[in-house]
Amino acid sequence: MALSLRDPMAMERANLLNMAKLSIKGLIESALSFGRTLDSDYPPLQQFFVVMEHCLKHGLRVKKSFLGYNKSLWGPLEMVEKLCPEAGEIAASVRDLPGLKTPLGRARAWLRLALMQKRLADYLRLLITRKDLLSDFYENSAVMVEEEGAVIVGLLVGLNVIDANLCVKGEDLDTQVSHTHTSVIVLKFPVTALKIGKNGQIAAILDQKNYVEELNRQLNSSVHGLQGRVDNLEKSNSKLIEELAIAKNNIIKLQEENHQLRNENTIILMKAQQQLEVTQVDVDVELDTYKKSRQGLDEMYNEARKQLREECQLRQDVENELVVQVSMKQEMDLAMKLLEKDIHEKQDTLIGLRHQLDEVKAINVEMYSKMQTSDDGMKQKNDMITRLEEKTNQITATMKQLEQRLQEVDRDRWTAEDGTRKFKQDFVNKADSLQKQIAQREKQRLQLETDLKIEKEWQQTLQNNLERERDIVAQLSAEAQQINGLKKEFHRLQDENSQLTGICDEQEQALEELGCKLSESKLKIEDIKEANKALQGGQIWLKDKDANICKLCEKEFSISRRKHHCRNCGEIFCNACSDNELPLPASPKPVRVCDTCHALLLQRCSSNAT
Repeated sequence: MALSLRDPMAMERANLLNMAKLSIKGLIESALSFGRTLDSDYPPLQQFFVVMEHCLKHGLRVKKSFLGYNKSLWGPLEMVEKLCPEAGEIAASVRDLPGLKTPLGRARAWLRLALMQKRLADYLRLLITRKDLLSDFYENSAVMVEEEGAVIVGLLVGLNVIDANLCVKGEDLDTQVSHTHTSVIVLKFPVTALKIGKNGQIAAILDQKNYVEELNRQLNSSVHGLQGRVDNLEKSNSKLIEELAIAKNNIIKLQEENHQLRNENTIILMKAQQQLEVTQVDVDVELDTYKKSRQGLDEMYNEARKQLREECQLRQDVENELVVQVSMKQEMDLAMKLLEKDIHEKQDTLIGLRHQLDEVKAINVEMYSKMQTSDDGMKQKNDMITRLEEKTNQITATMKQLEQRLQEVDRDRWTAEDGTRKFKQDFVNKADSLQKQIAQREKQRLQLETDLKIEKEWQQTLQNNLERERDIVAQLSAEAQQINGLKKEFHRLQDENSQLTGICDEQEQALEELGCKLSESKLKIEDIKEANKALQGGQIWLKDKDANICKLCEKEFSISRRKHHCRNCGEIFCNACSDNELPLPASPKPVRVCDTCHALLLQRCSSNAT
């Protein structure tokens, strides 16, 4: 009667909240013990997505479309894109997936991508804060609108420690069947309890009993887990204290090393600055010497060019003089030819004179024969002879002078030719010496350029060494910052340790309250068992403490091998011997039966059918 008087939506919200707590806690614990990245086939992860789907579907308004009435999760999840621009990537990738055709498949893909991004709690927190937007999609008593939604979102923050790698493309999310735990089926019990009759109430009571048993087992496992966590926390606390002492010693050592490194760094910087100053002075001196040597080389080069120009001018003058000498030689040749002509003419004249002399002799002989006849004529003729002899002497003297001049001209020509040869030889020797000097100056210039390149490379190596020293200083400063970060991390771990101890105390109080509720639920379950015996007409429902082994396989029960009642015969079996479900006359829903009852019931059904 108390269940029928309470609000059905409130009961559903409470059941959904409990199932969300159990699924999230079980997922976190199993994932941490699993110790690696989760995939799509991990059963606790599948159960978590089913529970989240039920929570998001609770109180969802029915939307009218062209194809009829439907409930879509994709509508409220699509609104997250407007509230948080970072969620746009997930929504765009969901829309781009080729295999998704229904809004439900898109919503399932969105949940998986948000979990992989570790932003599921942030996105849903933004969504539940906007009540005005949620009122368009949910009823006023839905989980996402009430306080239970905020609690579930707070629990989702713990999933950020899980690393999941889910393949969304390969899964058929549109037609995927929601495989839920048996306790999820009980969520709608308060609504159905108002509408069914007496048999339905008994079946619902049995389902509620199963739910309470399962909840009891999960609470026991959570109690053991919490106790283990408390022990681990105590051990980790002691380890943290030891690590704190070690870290303090390390910090002191690091501070001393940091101080030493700073001193060494200052010494290195001073040495580097001194070396840089010395090298800078050397470089300046080398530059000055190079500039001076360059100026000297330029002056020598200019002087050499001037000398070359002068030599060229001299060569030009010599060539001009040579041309003049050649022209003079040609003129002399012409003069010699003219002289030869004159000589030939004079020889002709001499021959003529000789003929005349012969004639004169003949005349003298004639005159001598006539001398006796005339003395005066003889004297005149003697005078003429003396004159003619003088003329002949003069002609012979002029001929000797001409011959001497011809010899002098030949000597001058030979001397001029020797001078031109010597001048040419001297000019060639001077040109060769000037070319050798220019080659030497070029070698000196190349040597100076190589020396300048070596100085530049040395300066570059010094700059590289200075940059390395600066990088070492930056690394030391980064290590000091890391030490400060380690201090902050240590203080943060102390705060988290204090918070975890407070949470552990609160969970112990919650476990005590749950133990009280479990004791009350066990009393109610015993009353229900007695009522069930009365209804089944004397059927024996074996107690848990009366059975230590399975009736069929005779294996001993333990923590891993749990006890299960057959709903037909009432005996206790293990899970392997009672892993069957069939509807019974007392329960229209499929319930657990053992292998023997399953075979008998199937045989009975086949005989009734024939």
